[in-house]
Amino acid sequence: MKIVNISPENESLYYCCLEDWSEEMKEAGDHKQRWYKCMKNKGVRVKFAVDENDVIGGMIQYLPIEYSMCEGKDLYLILCIWVHGYKEGRGNFRKKGMGKALLKAAEEDCKEIGTNGLVAWGLGIPVWMKASWYKRQGYKVIDRKGIMRLVWKPFNETAVKPSFIKTKKKPGKGEEKVNISMFRNGWCPAMNITHERTLRAIKEFEDKIELKEYDTLDREVIDEWGISDGIYIDGKAISTGPPLSYEKIRKKIKKRVAAKKM
Repeated sequence: MKIVNISPENESLYYCCLEDWSEEMKEAGDHKQRWYKCMKNKGVRVKFAVDENDVIGGMIQYLPIEYSMCEGKDLYLILCIWVHGYKEGRGNFRKKGMGKALLKAAEEDCKEIGTNGLVAWGLGIPVWMKASWYKRQGYKVIDRKGIMRLVWKPFNETAVKPSFIKTKKKPGKGEEKVNISMFRNGWCPAMNITHERTLRAIKEFEDKIELKEYDTLDREVIDEWGISDGIYIDGKAISTGPPLSYEKIRKKIKKRVAAKKM
């Protein structure tokens, strides 16, 4: 196994999180590409894990924490480590050490460029991106937000603990129409799929919906709201990842539209 950097030859795999076989992934649109082009000159870094047959099986992406959903300085943050685990496409590469190898490569890279530590987010429940996995790699939990955990590994004594950006305000209910507020950053295709399905579902109720879209590539938007990614239907957040089905999203909107008529 070897670790390689992103290149023009493998960029397309990055945009679809190695799921080039997935029809669902096509629903994400080109938002990941737009995000990457914006962040490419701001320090985002991407590496792939390649097996002995030169097949890419895993990836890691990390960037200066100032451009993430967290607050901190002189640190890098891992947006995600992803090792392909499906039978479809390239196959299952899990339990082969790719995740650990990618994390180690990112740590070494961050030390070389002079950052003070590496930060990551994980979940406190036993599903994808488990915080407990990072803890086994020497990371410590330093903040919590719902089921999310913020973990870090400082590289020196000058490193200052980061934190999640606190939610500062939330969208409210619409007066005559249903207010749907969408905050999109673009880095995660799973979230982008949910956003695109929501936009499709809105079309059926267009005259009854007041849509507000916020581009959180603009840091001022995140600082104002304390929200990086999210969808709110009349002030109530819906899950953006893993992607909700189109029918579930449509049902939520329909229910809220019906309630407005009462």
